Amino acid sequence: MVRLSRLTEIVGPYTTDPDLPLRQHAYQSPLRDERLAAWLGASLGVLFTTCFLTGLFSHLHQHPLSWLPVPARPAGLFRLTQGVHVASGIASVPVLVAKLWVVWPRFVSFPPGRRIADVVERLGILALVTGGIFQVGSGVANIAQWYPWRFSFTAAHYWTAWITIGALVAHIGAKAPITSRAIRRRRNRPALDDADSVLGTTAEGSHDGLDRRGFLVTVAAASGLLTLTTVGQTLPGLRRLALLAPRDPADRPVNRSARNAGVLDAAASPGYRLRIEGRVAHPLTFTLDELRALTAHTAELPIACVEGWSYSARWTGVRLRDLLRMAGAAPEAAVHVQSLEEHSPYRVSFLNHFQARDTDTLLATHLDGAVLSADHGYPLRLIGPGRPGVNQTKWVTRVVVV
Repeated sequence: MVRLSRLTEIVGPYTTDPDLPLRQHAYQSPLRDERLAAWLGASLGVLFTTCFLTGLFSHLHQHPLSWLPVPARPAGLFRLTQGVHVASGIASVPVLVAKLWVVWPRFVSFPPGRRIADVVERLGILALVTGGIFQVGSGVANIAQWYPWRFSFTAAHYWTAWITIGALVAHIGAKAPITSRAIRRRRNRPALDDADSVLGTTAEGSHDGLDRRGFLVTVAAASGLLTLTTVGQTLPGLRRLALLAPRDPADRPVNRSARNAGVLDAAASPGYRLRIEGRVAHPLTFTLDELRALTAHTAELPIACVEGWSYSARWTGVRLRDLLRMAGAAPEAAVHVQSLEEHSPYRVSFLNHFQARDTDTLLATHLDGAVLSADHGYPLRLIGPGRPGVNQTKWVTRVVVV
């Protein structure tokens, strides 16, 4: 008691001693204990790991590696993984807030570290907390297409994910024994333990308001509600419940209009041509009428945006593999598909030989039986199975075999 009083005199009542329980001074609450922190931390670890792995898959699609070709099938795989990625990120918001509230006394503990190991641990926690907040905050902002920053969201989100997951792995390794012991601890604890006696608080279970179970249920309910009211943008069966989703896939949304892309005149020009060139035996040039005169193919394919929304539609057009065969491209050839849009990081889309030769990879001229609108990619749009929406290039003008 003398020690606590002296510490309070020196640093004030808003700092805590890391050697004592979480419930200290101005931060007293029966809900602030190691067991609740362990359960929230375990839940957050599962959500963050799921988000990281699915996000890594998404990044590999958008920024492909030549030595690790992504298969074209199953056609709805990216739709599933990106939907899970966004859903797990949204679900983690209440869990992260609750976890930070429970362990907040540790952030203001004094002294910050008595040993070098303590300082290293603090730095790891700093990386984990700031990285987690940035990932969740920037991810939600991206879903809403709100970018109050100048840096590249994709690059920052990707590299911060590695820092965060590295800090998470280190934190799990350091806290695994404590977490395991806290989770396994029997419920029937004494009504008053030594730490509670020192601090003048009662043990969890004998106070007004939420108990630990009620707190966890509340957090889980908030997480579930957020997920339920947004995941309908991916799951058609829950679409009516997607009250908080920024896009309604039933409206066939577009993220970038033809006007914003600056391609209205070029797309509608009578001089429009599609060129097949590069490592081919016979470079080809087609007018739009010549393309429509070729054998058409129709495929039911999903289009899935990295923001989490997706829908399936009937796409009709010319198979890319038929055009490559006509041009005399090698069977194992990969291609770059280029857009009329000049200023976009996604104006060129890469297809490996699996994707380029898939029977349902099309240069589409029609959507759901109607001619493509300008916003959906008129006169020609790349559409293929298992690809992110940003790589389903609109306003296609060149196919370069590499």
